[in-house]
Amino acid sequence: MGGTPRTLNELAGRAGTWLGLPGTVPERHTAAVVADRFERITWRDTYEQSAGLRELAEELNERYECATDLLTDAFLAAYKVGPRLRERAEMDPARLLNHQVVTSLMESAEFAELRRETAGDPYAAAMAVLAQAAALRRMLERSGDAREQAERAKKAQRDAEGAATAVGEALQQAADEADENGTVPAPAADAVHKAVEAAEAAARQATRAAAQALAVAAAPGTGADARNAAVKAAEGARQEAALMRAWGVAPGELERMPFERRARLAERLRTSRLARWAELIGRFRQMASGERARKVENATGELVGVTLGDDLSRLIPSELANLGLPELRAVFAARYAAGELMLYDSQGERSTGRGAIIACVDTSHSMYVAGPGGVTREAWAKACALALLDQARHAERDFVGILFSAADKIQVFRFPAGRPADIARVLDFAETFLGGGTSYQTPLSAAGELLREEFNDAARARGDIVMITDDECGVTEEWMRGWNDAKHLLGFRVFGVAIDAPRAAEADSVLDVLCDNLRSIEDLTDVHAAADLFRVI
Repeated sequence: MGGTPRTLNELAGRAGTWLGLPGTVPERHTAAVVADRFERITWRDTYEQSAGLRELAEELNERYECATDLLTDAFLAAYKVGPRLRERAEMDPARLLNHQVVTSLMESAEFAELRRETAGDPYAAAMAVLAQAAALRRMLERSGDAREQAERAKKAQRDAEGAATAVGEALQQAADEADENGTVPAPAADAVHKAVEAAEAAARQATRAAAQALAVAAAPGTGADARNAAVKAAEGARQEAALMRAWGVAPGELERMPFERRARLAERLRTSRLARWAELIGRFRQMASGERARKVENATGELVGVTLGDDLSRLIPSELANLGLPELRAVFAARYAAGELMLYDSQGERSTGRGAIIACVDTSHSMYVAGPGGVTREAWAKACALALLDQARHAERDFVGILFSAADKIQVFRFPAGRPADIARVLDFAETFLGGGTSYQTPLSAAGELLREEFNDAARARGDIVMITDDECGVTEEWMRGWNDAKHLLGFRVFGVAIDAPRAAEADSVLDVLCDNLRSIEDLTDVHAAADLFRVI
């Protein structure tokens, strides 16, 4: 420099690196996860619908500037099918900690497990963020050094951009003072040189500050916290998914359910006494589904043993095997002609009914008694009834749940075959408990009347009534005559399930006389004790 005049072209060459720099510097992003417009809209919609997310953001934003952006990144990382992180160099320095947290999350095997439950599901992704709230809060609380360093880096970046702007302004001043030959006066030329040197120094400082911010953001502990947060969120997501499956809520139904309704449903299932029943209900549904799959085609009733005859549709496997041996085919033919082939024997049940399946569930005081494993008789009865609801949906039959206790206490829940079973209504059926004594006549009369209405309105006969109780009570002779007349007219069957009630299950008990088919359940943890019920209904 030395006060020597320089031409405008020479000065422009010296300052060229910095000219227009503020406009050409790559955009500094506040979001670590790359997202398109629709994904950002999904986040905004979910945020607006979730009071939990808004409350968490409000709490964290009081102390941490980057909180909302961190929640956004955590949501998108869980929600997107193939989340992709920006390069660190593209990030706003103040958001480098966010980048490190999300990087730690996405690199963990635990987060991959979490995404199996949350990818493509805004609600599940939001719940995952809330499940990670405590860990995110801890990471932010311990990030004081990282935030301070990020602020220094951000200030250094602003200083570098300001210095670059000053270079352009100095060069413009030099251009204004240049003569017609392009020669710039020494003071103006010196100003350009000084602006360039200041810009170079500011750039070096910004680079150092960014590197230090990256190093602090990647401090030990962040990765462990992120992994622990992913573990907790994945466990919560799995538990909620299992809870929904146990209650028969299909994934497709959940995806169509409004956010707040789904949140209320999950809260209801988690916090009510129904939460204790989830495992039992899930096991019952699974058992009933398996029994449906194993039903013997063309069987005429409940299988009770082996008999002799010539009905080829009921041959036992060993008889069928004889047909594969040439030397035994003649023997097979002779036994067939004599009606001496071994066949599956049945108890004479008719084929599955066409009318409604009606579950009469005892909710008297004694049903509240806890049995093995803390399972109450009520829980067992309701689980059995809900499996019968599944059975009815599978067979496209109406289902009616009748809760009863004393003669004046009854509540009826109807689930027509032509429309989906509303989960809120199903939960109302499961949660309702009447208390009091026990009356057989009231629920059975109501069930018979429902089948009579169905017969008159839709000409459907052969319904099935399942009486689930833990008690024995009497009926009048007059009522019994009317009951038998109704059975003869409508052709319905009555199945009995005596729960932990040896007296009611005895031969010639009132329940035995009322039912065509009675089973006794003594072990309240063994759902397979009622398996045959689902083979004949």
